[in-house]
Amino acid sequence: MGKTIEHLAKAKGHEIAAIINSENDDFWKGNLSEKADVAVEFTHPEAGYDNIKRCLENGLPVISGTTGWIDKMDDVISTCQKHNGAFFYASNFSLGVNIFFEINTRLAAIMDEFPQYEVFVEEIHHTSKKDAPSGTAITIANSIIDNLKRKSGWERENMVAFDDLAIKSKRIDPAPGTHIIDYSSKIDSIEIKHTAHSREGFAQGALMAAEWLVGRKGVFGMKDLLGLGG
Repeated sequence: MGKTIEHLAKAKGHEIAAIINSENDDFWKGNLSEKADVAVEFTHPEAGYDNIKRCLENGLPVISGTTGWIDKMDDVISTCQKHNGAFFYASNFSLGVNIFFEINTRLAAIMDEFPQYEVFVEEIHHTSKKDAPSGTAITIANSIIDNLKRKSGWERENMVAFDDLAIKSKRIDPAPGTHIIDYSSKIDSIEIKHTAHSREGFAQGALMAAEWLVGRKGVFGMKDLLGLGG
């Protein structure tokens, strides 16, 4: 993702102030807000939280697509507010996925009236993806739970109780990302699916978010960027 975002940013005339990895900590020294306009954070769960905090504490707006750390989201929001900063988070920056989120929410609200349909979520990603389920799958599951009264939580792989929503994870190469929502009854099934064909869609969305965030204050997400409301 980092390399794809770098390529697209340069193609649009943006300057890359620094590329930070485990071997390059020099960027963190000094006033970060004077070094760059915005940080784009795509790493891994163990590093994402610390990177975001460091940016916010040093006055640097930051967008992040790193998943697996959002149990600490309240702390990040508090840090953003404390430092009057700007933070943009999305579990998935793809335009198509975020439209898919809206369809999922609407479908779950409809299916709440039809308890004969059981639902599960399936996600397929490349083998180098560290977290499972994916952040996108968790976002999908939480929206179903919010709108389907018969579900109160999610479980990985298989349900252990009727009110659990199962999320099935597969790691297969090459697979930029596929998410499936399946409602099945004894007589038929309803399925919606989003399949990414490359990482470019995610990178384009992340770059749009970075451009949009500059000059703003607060905590934002894809609904704000795309004007989807809610």
